[in-house]
Amino acid sequence: MSRFLLAAVAALMPLSLSAEPLAPRTVTEWKSVYGRIETKDKIPARARIGGTLMSLNVVEGDKVEAGQVIGRIIDQKISLQLESISAQEASVKAQLENAETELKRGEDLLAKGVITVQRLDGLKTQVDVLKGQLNAVEAQRQVIVQQAAEGDILAPIAGRVLDVPASVGAVLMPGEMLALVGGGGTYLRLAIPERHARHLEEGAELSIDGPEGPATGKLARIYPQIENGRVIADVEVESLSDRFIDARTLVRVPVGSREALLVPAEAVKTVQGLDFVPTKSGLRAVVLGEEMALDGVEMVEILSGLVAGDEITEHAE
Repeated sequence: MSRFLLAAVAALMPLSLSAEPLAPRTVTEWKSVYGRIETKDKIPARARIGGTLMSLNVVEGDKVEAGQVIGRIIDQKISLQLESISAQEASVKAQLENAETELKRGEDLLAKGVITVQRLDGLKTQVDVLKGQLNAVEAQRQVIVQQAAEGDILAPIAGRVLDVPASVGAVLMPGEMLALVGGGGTYLRLAIPERHARHLEEGAELSIDGPEGPATGKLARIYPQIENGRVIADVEVESLSDRFIDARTLVRVPVGSREALLVPAEAVKTVQGLDFVPTKSGLRAVVLGEEMALDGVEMVEILSGLVAGDEITEHAE
C-alpha cells in the first residue's frame, strides 16, 4: 500500500476514538419473511329472508358501522300476506261490531225479561272470541311486518367491506352472504420455517417494513400446530393500516444469535474503494458486513482484516 494512500486515510480518521481492544459481541440473527395483513374478525353480512336484492349500498373497500343498512331484499309474497291479513282484520272487525251490537241489544232485552241470562252469556262469549281473533290477526300482522323489516341487510360489525359477491337483482336465500366485513383491528400473520421455531419467543420485538413506512411490532402469539413445515405466528402492530387486507409486508424476525466483531461506523473510512480501520499496529484493510445499531451507536461488522484483541486508535501507529 502506498505511503500516500496511508497518509490520506490517516488524515480522514476521526479524532474522538480512543484505544479499545476488540472483543466478539453477541448479535441477533434476523430472518426476513413476508407477513400478511389480516383483520381480527371477518364476519359475513347475511340475508335474513329470501327474495330479490333490490338495493346495494356498499362496494369493496367501503367503511361501515355496526348495524348499518348495506342492502335490501324484497319478497313479493310479504306484501300479499299483508293484504290477506288486512282483509282478515276487516272481516273480524265487522263481525265484532255486529256481535257488540247484538250484546247491547241482548242486555236491553234481558232488562225487559225477553231473553234469558244464558242467551246473554252466549252473546258475551261471542264478543270475547272475536276480540281474541282480532288480537291474533294483529299478532300475525306484526310477524309479517318484522319479516319485511328483516329484508334490510345489516353490517354485523364496524370495519371495512372486503368482498361483495352479490349484485342488484340477484335472488338470495336465507343465510346467504351479501358482503364480507373485516373489523376488530388488524394484525400480521407470519409463516416461519419450522427450523426457526425454537428461537421464537412471544413478546419479541420485530422490525416491519409496513405499507405506511417502517414500524415495530410485537410477536403476540405462536401457534403450536405446524402447517406445511411452517410455524404460524401473529404480530401486533400499532396503527397498522387496513386499506389493503391480505397485502404482504416484509418482517424481520429474530431467529438466533452469533458472535461478531463490531466497530463504530465512524471508525471506518473508504478511500479508492477500500475500507480501512486504524489500529495500534497500523492501518488495516477490512471487509465490512452488516450494519446495525447497538445502544444508539451505529456499528458495522468486520468480516475480515481484524481479530479479537486488536485495538482501534484515533490514527494508525
